[in-house]
Amino acid sequence: MPAMVERAEIILGNIIKKKCWRRSSLVITTKLYWGGKAETERGLSRKHIIEGLKGSLQRLQLEYVDVVFANRPDSNTPMEGPPQDHHRAGIMWVVDHSQHCSDTDVIGMCQPKLSRAASCGQHPQTTDEGLEDDQHCTVQQQMSYRLCLYIYKVDQQEIVRAMTYVINQGMAMYWGTSRWTAMEIMEAYSVARQFNLIPPVCEQAEYHLFQREKVEVQLPELYHKIGRWVGAMTWSPLACGIITGKYENGIPESSRASMKSNQWLKDKIMSEDGRKQQAKLKELAHIAEKLGCTLPQLAVAWCLRNEGVSSVLLGTSNPEQLTENLGAIQVLPKMTSHVVSEIDHILGNRPYSKKDYRS
Repeated sequence: MPAMVERAEIILGNIIKKKCWRRSSLVITTKLYWGGKAETERGLSRKHIIEGLKGSLQRLQLEYVDVVFANRPDSNTPMEGPPQDHHRAGIMWVVDHSQHCSDTDVIGMCQPKLSRAASCGQHPQTTDEGLEDDQHCTVQQQMSYRLCLYIYKVDQQEIVRAMTYVINQGMAMYWGTSRWTAMEIMEAYSVARQFNLIPPVCEQAEYHLFQREKVEVQLPELYHKIGRWVGAMTWSPLACGIITGKYENGIPESSRASMKSNQWLKDKIMSEDGRKQQAKLKELAHIAEKLGCTLPQLAVAWCLRNEGVSSVLLGTSNPEQLTENLGAIQVLPKMTSHVVSEIDHILGNRPYSKKDYRS
């Protein structure tokens, strides 16, 4: 874990202790992925999940956190089993068909074919549709896919099982994902259902005026498939400061985009798409003015108005920015359907789903 994050946890822990705040009145979360320099001190292995969370609790001076997040997927601790170019097909077989048979039946179908499939050493190049109907596969292809299925059920348990362990040990109340794809979240749910483990309860996803597809379409469709609504804790409501309007006339010297480490952000702002975004922000500023708020307040309120969003994470550089952003709560009642439609018309990027899963 970077030193800055460790320091933040220490500061927060000291504040909670000094102020004597009731732990039951607070919701505290932490993330796991980055750590020390050693290979075993980062990622989402069982070892790092347990040791990393223990380290966070020590710095926070707490017995537990409310939610522990798996911060991005870990390719070294796969949610899917190899071979890499076919694991998704194998996974979809489990998700789509395991409802028709028991856990024992699913594993039993794999085990008799395991040694034969391993000896053939070939992996079929068929589509997901072909997999859903085994009649479209050759015998050799079916054996190879059974191998994918078997390894998938063994290997992908590690993250979900480790998260279940830390919850059962009282180190966390729940666990969630951060920056995972809808498919990866579905895989976690499949594992939890198959092995009676604890599934994630929420996803941390980027969501703002210019980034909408995942939160507005992909996650609702996912929750419809798994039969359970899961919270969306969204981040970057101001798109790394782009939506504040401070980049309207270029890159200010003291801004985040002026830092050498954020060259990617500068390139994004100066690109053709970046200039188009600035033009749209000018139009949105007029709406903010009519509502009696600032552009950042309008942007945060726009995120909060989405029923699928449980909370919005704010990142600020000073107390004044925090106070301004918190003012979005007062703007939320003004986000009528007419205002939202007006914003959609300016943005021109509203994603459409085949079905409104919240209706």
